[in-house]
Amino acid sequence: MKQLLAILAAGLLACSAAQAQREPCATAGNNNDFLGIQTIRLWPGDAPQAKGTACEDIPTLTVFEPSGGGSGSGSAVIVMPSGGYNQLTGNAGREAANWFTARGFRAFVLSYRLGPNGYLMPVPLLDAQRAVQLVRARARDYQIDPHRIVAVGFSAGGHLAALASTQFVPGNPDAEDPIERVSSRPDYLVLGYAWIGAFDSSTGYCERYKTTDGCAALRAKYSPDLLVSKSTPPTFLYHTFNDESVSVEQGLSFYEALVKSGVPSEMHIFPNGPHGSGLGKGDPALDQWPNLLEAWLRAQGLLTPYKPAVEPKP
Repeated sequence: MKQLLAILAAGLLACSAAQAQREPCATAGNNNDFLGIQTIRLWPGDAPQAKGTACEDIPTLTVFEPSGGGSGSGSAVIVMPSGGYNQLTGNAGREAANWFTARGFRAFVLSYRLGPNGYLMPVPLLDAQRAVQLVRARARDYQIDPHRIVAVGFSAGGHLAALASTQFVPGNPDAEDPIERVSSRPDYLVLGYAWIGAFDSSTGYCERYKTTDGCAALRAKYSPDLLVSKSTPPTFLYHTFNDESVSVEQGLSFYEALVKSGVPSEMHIFPNGPHGSGLGKGDPALDQWPNLLEAWLRAQGLLTPYKPAVEPKP
């Protein structure tokens, strides 16, 4: 209960900032430019299982161009913000997007559908899978390598990013929708204080959304640490030892599953830092984690400019 209250409190504190920075939902079938930032719908019409046509019923991606102009490194990142599946903390998503665009990435911040609006699992997962498919299917338009897509998530967004990386669809080459023809598997995964145990009975998702009777079945279906396989993408994780909202054991559980499956992974645990620390909160040790992430990204070749293959002349 203490963990649940802490996560809810963090979400409520972020509400005003999230609402202030909320991007307008996109018009059906079109792109909206807003202050030079583009917001696009994941589906041109109604999204699957949509309950209405209001903004909260429309999952979107907000696109941020690489800093400094040009095509950037050719790498892409999809940021899945935190908020306990109760709301989206806009500051965290934008902060991470800015960090990546400064390093040549084209960044996409996902606005996925939320529990208070009637959207329980698997709806957020459907949104996350579609986001990866959309970015990959439009790789040429966005001047990115379709095999250099990173999923990034914090807290509940980390749970969603981990789910999208362990429950991906391979793509249907015969699909009428070209976006559905490509895989939804991210190529890399980055997690910050991820709420891996969202469906543990002690952490509150089932209690919050009144699904306690079927929680055991939901845990088996939506717990990323139980779903890791050798196909899970290479992963970078960080957590803090004294996180009172999401215990460090949750991060360790996912890391141990990665190791057992032979997935290349790197984890950093810092002694101090509250839940929701983002890119750092002034602690000398914790504030180094973005530097460690940058070194990891460089080692994966994601900071090296992408050179698309030249198609032979007819």
